[in-house]
Amino acid sequence: MADDWTVEVDTRRCIGSGVCASTAPGRFTLNNTGRSQPTTPTVTPEDRVLDAAFTCPMEAITITDWGTGRSIFPEEGVGV
Repeated sequence: MADDWTVEVDTRRCIGSGVCASTAPGRFTLNNTGRSQPTTPTVTPEDRVLDAAFTCPMEAITITDWGTGRSIFPEEGVGV
């Protein structure tokens, strides 16, 4: 678990495009309000989860290192 990522979706920003769910099936789903949510709050690091965050049209997905709290996406100090 120390190497896991915490994945969060800002539901105020999410427009429910489904890009994340199609990019990382099994890691994101659309809830009953049509907004994205991670299927679990922590995941083993995977490129497809990072790709989902990168391709989110509303920049609503954040990924942090579970053990250190360091921002994985968006990268600290880098504008998205």
